Amino acid sequence: MAVTDEAIEKIKGMIVSGALRPGDRLPKESELAAGLGLSRNSLREAVRALSLMRVLDVRQGDGTYVTNLDPQLLLEPLGFVVDFHRDDTALEFLAVRRILEPAATAMAAPHIGGRQLDALSARLDALGDAPSVEELVDADLEFHRVIVRGAGNPVLCSLLDGLSGAATRARIWSGLTEEGAVGRTLREHRAILAALRDRDAEAARCWATVHIAGVERWLRSTR
Repeated sequence: MAVTDEAIEKIKGMIVSGALRPGDRLPKESELAAGLGLSRNSLREAVRALSLMRVLDVRQGDGTYVTNLDPQLLLEPLGFVVDFHRDDTALEFLAVRRILEPAATAMAAPHIGGRQLDALSARLDALGDAPSVEELVDADLEFHRVIVRGAGNPVLCSLLDGLSGAATRARIWSGLTEEGAVGRTLREHRAILAALRDRDAEAARCWATVHIAGVERWLRSTR
């Protein structure tokens, strides 16, 4: 095991065991390095890596702290990783989204508020018949994010946000040349909204599946 990996595992062990809790300040570098049997250089590298993973928060002039370890915070780097995906792996991410998002949409049916649905419907109306790629990306991102948040599961919301953020959606919409694709997508959005208004979880699940499967089918046809 690389020295830095070993250092990361030792700090992780302190957090998992409860020796360090969310919000705790880490001991001074010299004390922590000696206590863990690490060099100060390897400790610094481990702290740097864990800060990138949102596990630690390095505050200049104040010290290093354990973050709140909220799942939403820890899952933020997922979106960064997904943005680097190659076109040939886009289908793999969509396949995961096709499993999770219909379930989240169904979960939202009993809970999402009427005002939220009204706002999403108004946003669809405002797009018009020939929206730009940027407008489509923003509207699509907001549409699915609001619905998934309505499911009441922050972890699920963060996972889906990471799996298909703005960069991923922009790639899809920029390449989507199939005639009638925009109109069909907006109709599917409206069908999802209608099912949510009716509090029909299964209909919402089915329309969300149809919606994502359509994008997946188009991507397969272009390979």
